[in-house]
Amino acid sequence: MDSIHEIVAKNLRKLRLEKGLSQEELARLSGVSKSMLVQIERGMGNPSLSTMQKLAGGMQIPFDALLARPSSPYQLVKFSQLEPILGDQGGVKNYALFPEDENRHFSTYWVEAEPGGSWQAEPHMRGTVELITVFGGALELSLHHGEESRTFRLNRGDSICFQADVVHSYRNLSDEPLIFHNILHISRKLF
Repeated sequence: MDSIHEIVAKNLRKLRLEKGLSQEELARLSGVSKSMLVQIERGMGNPSLSTMQKLAGGMQIPFDALLARPSSPYQLVKFSQLEPILGDQGGVKNYALFPEDENRHFSTYWVEAEPGGSWQAEPHMRGTVELITVFGGALELSLHHGEESRTFRLNRGDSICFQADVVHSYRNLSDEPLIFHNILHISRKLF
C-alpha cells in the first residue's frame, strides 16, 4: 500500500493537471506556497489538514479527492498500516479510512485528539454533510455561520449530523484522548 504522502502526491499532480493549472496558478488560488506545492507533489512534503483543505479549495474539489486510492472490488484497511494526517497545532491525528472515490460518494475518518487538542476546518464543498460519533473523550464542536456561531458538546456515544460547508472547529474538552468517527457526504439535498 502506498503511503499517504505518495497517494496525495499522485492525486494532487493528476488533479492539478486535469484542471489545467500550473503550480504557480494553484499556489495563487490556494494560498499554499509554490515551494510547498512542489514538495508535496514529489511526495516529500508532509501536508497538514489545513494545507490539503486549501489545495482542494483552490481546485474546487472535495478534500477527499487528494486521498483517493485506486478502486478495487474490496478494501481492507488495517489501522496499524495507516499514516495519520496531522493537525497544524499537533496533538490531532486524522486517519483516512475510506476516502471518497468514483464508486463511493462519502468518506470515513477515524480522528484522535490529545487532551486540549483543537483544530479548525475550512468550509467543505456546498452540500457536504458530516456525521460524527464520539467513542472517547468529550468533543466541543462549533459551527460558524458568519457572525453567528453554535457550539455543541458531545460525550462518548453521542452523535451529530451537520452541514459542513461552513467554518467549523473541534476541541477535546476532556482529560483523556478524544476519539471519534467522522463520515463526510456530499449531499444533493441541503438542510
